[in-house]
Amino acid sequence: MDLSLILVIVLLVILTVVIVNQQSKLKLIAQQALKNEADLSGREELLKKEAMIAAKEALQLEQEKLNEEFRERRQEIARTEDKLAKREDMLEDKIQENTDKEVRLQNKIDELLEKEDYLAEIVQKQTTELERISGMSAEEAKNVLMEQLKHDLAQEQMQLIRENEAKIKEDALEKSKEILTTTMQRCMIDQVVESTVSVVSLPNDEMKGRIIGREGRNIRTLETLTGVDLIIDDTPEAVVLSSFDPVRREIAKLALEKLITDGRIHPVRIEEMVEKAREEVEKKIFEEGENAALDMNIMGLNKELTKTLGRLYYRTSFGQNVLKHSLEVGHIAGMLAAELGANVYIAKRAGLLHDVGKAVDQTQEGTHIQLGVELARRFGEKEEIVHAIEAHHDDVTANTIEAVLVKMADAISAGRPGARRDSLEIYIKRLNKIEEIVNSYDGIKQSFAVQAGREVRVIVESEKFDDLASQKLARDIAKKIEDELEFPGQIRVSVVREFRATEIAK
Repeated sequence: MDLSLILVIVLLVILTVVIVNQQSKLKLIAQQALKNEADLSGREELLKKEAMIAAKEALQLEQEKLNEEFRERRQEIARTEDKLAKREDMLEDKIQENTDKEVRLQNKIDELLEKEDYLAEIVQKQTTELERISGMSAEEAKNVLMEQLKHDLAQEQMQLIRENEAKIKEDALEKSKEILTTTMQRCMIDQVVESTVSVVSLPNDEMKGRIIGREGRNIRTLETLTGVDLIIDDTPEAVVLSSFDPVRREIAKLALEKLITDGRIHPVRIEEMVEKAREEVEKKIFEEGENAALDMNIMGLNKELTKTLGRLYYRTSFGQNVLKHSLEVGHIAGMLAAELGANVYIAKRAGLLHDVGKAVDQTQEGTHIQLGVELARRFGEKEEIVHAIEAHHDDVTANTIEAVLVKMADAISAGRPGARRDSLEIYIKRLNKIEEIVNSYDGIKQSFAVQAGREVRVIVESEKFDDLASQKLARDIAKKIEDELEFPGQIRVSVVREFRATEIAK
């Protein structure tokens, strides 16, 4: 037999055996699956029954709870219905009671209306009788009464004003006088009065020719370099320097004095001396600024601001040296702050710097207040200092006590006798304006501005003014002068009402 055929037969036998074994295993697996399925069906049925029983028990419990809640709700509703029934009965009783009261009130109102008509009839009869007796209508009588009331109220008002003013003056006048006089006595600042010209003394009149130079070249050089006018006239042994800028005038004066001492006067030497004089004046300016700050015990002042402050040494206002004035304001403001418990350091620093803008107001645009505020802010001054500078002439409302004190100190320093020197023309114009304001009122016989414009005396027609009207006139005049006129210090208004009776003995 062929070997390949034998192998095929063997393989077929083996395959047949494997298939038979697999079929046996499949039958066993199928039987086991059927058995498991039967077991699962039994368990599922058992679980369903148990779940059904548990659901019925839970449903029964919920039913019992709902029944119990329902019974409680019914009982609560019953109680609420009882309460509402009782309240409804009470409301019906109150409504009935209010209805009875309304009826009684209406009856009373009807009675009052009848009485009101009766009284109105009586009043009308009395008014008619009064009009017949007095010869005046009710409206005329009412007007007369109102005018009398107005007059009486005006008198009482003026009387109250006078009484209140007297009381305020009694309480405040002595204290304010004490504070101000003490402060002013403690501050003794020498006043330096400057003008727009300086005089340089010469050793002899021959020096005038040397100053003029050949064809005037020396004087032209000096005037060009300093910006000052040299006036050489017939005045013996003197040359006059004229300039609105005191710093330029001081530089020219120092340079000219150096040239006179040196004796060599020519354009090159003039230029050298002017430069030296300028350096000396700049040094002097810084020293004056430092000395002022040290005098006020002010530390930490910016160097540029110190230099600007020192320029006030050569600046005048109404004939008053501005640096001396600033020192005086600082001292007065500091002492007032000490008396009143305010910040002394801020008051002194603001007082010293309040007019710093005047150092540059001749060369820059803007008021000295605007320039001072700008300088203070630029060089790092605190806002309290800046505000005091801005408020010292009421450009803005002073909202700190130190700003108010600086304004007061400025007025004291500028307004005290001898502090300032107005020009004659300004002085005369102010006096004329004061008398013009006073004479604008009716009933004025005469008015006189006296005591260098510090007081105005008003003589009125006695038949047109009583005591209260005179008091009111004085207040009105003072207010109008404040509104229309600028003046240093204060102006007293005195109203004189005089009655004269004259008879002739024969």
